[in-house]
Amino acid sequence: MHNNNKQQSITQIETFGIEQIPDNERQAKPLDLFRLIFGGANTFSTAVLGSFPVIFGLSFQAGAWAILLGVLVGSLILAPMGLFGALNGTNNAVSSGAHFGVHGRIVGSFLSLLTAIAFFSLSVWSSGDALVGGAKRLVGLPETDLSLGLAYGLFATLVLIVCIYGFRFMLWVNKIAVWAASLLFLLGLFAFAGPFDAAYAGSVQQGQAGFWAAFIGAALLAMSNPVSFGAFLGDWSRYIPRQTSQKRILLAVIGAQIATLIPFFFGLTTATIVALQAPDYIANYNYVGGLLAVSPSWFFLPVCLLAVIGGMSTGTTALYGTGLDMSSVLPRLLSRVQATLLIGLLSIAFIFIGRFAFNLVQSVSTFAVLIITCTSPWMVIMLLGLLIRRGFYRADDLQVFTRGQRGGAYWFHNGWNWRGMGAWIPSALVGLGFVNLPGQFVGPLGELAGGIDISLPVTLGLAAALYLILLVLFPEPAEVYGPQGPRWIKAGRAGAQPITQETPEAA
Repeated sequence: MHNNNKQQSITQIETFGIEQIPDNERQAKPLDLFRLIFGGANTFSTAVLGSFPVIFGLSFQAGAWAILLGVLVGSLILAPMGLFGALNGTNNAVSSGAHFGVHGRIVGSFLSLLTAIAFFSLSVWSSGDALVGGAKRLVGLPETDLSLGLAYGLFATLVLIVCIYGFRFMLWVNKIAVWAASLLFLLGLFAFAGPFDAAYAGSVQQGQAGFWAAFIGAALLAMSNPVSFGAFLGDWSRYIPRQTSQKRILLAVIGAQIATLIPFFFGLTTATIVALQAPDYIANYNYVGGLLAVSPSWFFLPVCLLAVIGGMSTGTTALYGTGLDMSSVLPRLLSRVQATLLIGLLSIAFIFIGRFAFNLVQSVSTFAVLIITCTSPWMVIMLLGLLIRRGFYRADDLQVFTRGQRGGAYWFHNGWNWRGMGAWIPSALVGLGFVNLPGQFVGPLGELAGGIDISLPVTLGLAAALYLILLVLFPEPAEVYGPQGPRWIKAGRAGAQPITQETPEAA
């Protein structure tokens, strides 16, 4: 019976929401987590991020170092976020209730919703443009609003179907996507090996005014890719058994991000060629159009395949988690399937209105960076909480909000932990103030560092400092800690929280 269930699971619609996954249903491995993360980032969207060092005027070598720095730092911040799902059997937004309160966890739900819509839209736009552009060069398909709209609609519908079927079907899609997209990107490196020049100098040299602003801006954009997965890792790692080695989970997350250097460097190397052969495309931020303009004719079909595979894998990883999460915010109104369908339809409407009515593509790129600036301090608070509590969580108490109950270890003050909230709110606001994306968004404090964007270091450092100070000055109740007690700080009085009981409304 067990094997039969496993065989059928790809085509059966997943019934689990954000309740704790039973131990006998948790059969995923760290390798599955690797595939989902890498599959979600092994796409044109990541190649577009890889083109930004060239758009910012950096040389190939400076761009390569910026990408390496951003991906490595981002993956180290991201990696521990993969542990919460295995520990608690639920998604990261619900797990965040341990540090923000069972009501305060809606912060994570809201951040994941915004992140998903932004990255889902970007993936559908970039993949749709690449598919139609490749088909135009390959078979003469006219590039009109109708053909683009049909391509966007095709991607969005396919993604929605995969997300409704759920985790197993999504995992199967990503198993194929990881290998297929990797081979196509590597094939692309051969396609462009002739005209590529590793000595490409760019327009801003080290020592010139604006170099460090461009370098740090490119590194932060690269870093935004791994950080964007922070709210979603628990969606997939909740199917990993709790006794799985934490080191293997951490290595799976870091390894998946290092593997994304394939699409990153594809974007970087091809952008240098576009800058030399078709500079107008780079000047207009149109990397995909420039890539098609300089591609050899035999590479148009691989471009179309990359567009289809990439749009599917990025879209599913973004949309699945948000549908799951919104079902937890409104547990008595929406099931996981209903929430996924609702968010999917809203996202599709946003994609069409944003692309054809308001031309929001550039704005959404900026929006994605701003979301990351708000998500990063949320992640830091969770990671510090994980360390201080020595990985101890009361998984059942995390489900209080979902079940319409009150009380438990994470009730704090009417379901809100103002220590976590008090660290996150000012850190996110100050971080947004320091954002400096020239020509797109410059915060009121954005010029304080000589035009260099220091928003992420500021928001990460401030969140860590504020959270630790608040925990020291206002110790958390002893029941949130395990038998060994907290690490580094003291626990407060035990027994301050009421026993879990249903509210009259839920009864």
